[in-house]
Amino acid sequence: MNKLEREPERWGIIGGTGLDEFDALEIERVVAVDTPYGEVSAPLTFARLAGTPVVFMPRHGAAHHLPPHKINYRANIWALAQCVEQAVAVAAVGGITPACVPRTIVIPDQIVDYTCGREHTFFDAADVQHVDFSEPYCSDIRAALVQAAAIAGVTVQSQGTYGATQGPRLESGAEINRMERDGCDVVGMTGMPEAALAREAGLRYACCALVVNEAAGRGPAVITMDDIMAHLHAGMIQVKALLTALP
Repeated sequence: MNKLEREPERWGIIGGTGLDEFDALEIERVVAVDTPYGEVSAPLTFARLAGTPVVFMPRHGAAHHLPPHKINYRANIWALAQCVEQAVAVAAVGGITPACVPRTIVIPDQIVDYTCGREHTFFDAADVQHVDFSEPYCSDIRAALVQAAAIAGVTVQSQGTYGATQGPRLESGAEINRMERDGCDVVGMTGMPEAALAREAGLRYACCALVVNEAAGRGPAVITMDDIMAHLHAGMIQVKALLTALP
């Protein structure tokens, strides 16, 4: 198993849809990691981003070949937790509430899990531990993201609730109605079990969510991949600027 040294000052960045690559990275080394939980999505890229040390992992793989329900979340989080203490997860999401229009960036403070059948814990044997998940995202990392956004001149919503669905299909209008009643502001497919695993692993973790479409029943037209990709490419410029301004 590869030996990794934890570096408290280094940021972990989990790239989501639209951030499989990050051209601004000044790459130091690329490390293939073996984990007790199988293969990670891609080797870890140790780099500098505007002088800040980071380790980058594309959640869906370098070629974006892993759908949300096939990602090995346990392996990814275990690998990151060996080398960093803090991580930002980038995610493309749908907007549910009126404020979450396409190209809005949300730094969620809560999450609701609608996924099923995923390996969702490191504690599945006799050594079970029950971690507190009242505040699923680290408040310090969320504050750092908001501060970085201000430095970069990027507008963000500093709170919101992320509803995590199974995918890969998009949701029905009735499902989105239920999620709004549950208090969800945005909907995505990768938020869980990633956030809970990060908490179990002692990884300070927060999410930077880019709205790339209006959720089912919230827009005037059928959701198309062309529209999603247009919003994704435009909005990801702002996300990259925010990440580049991290301290």
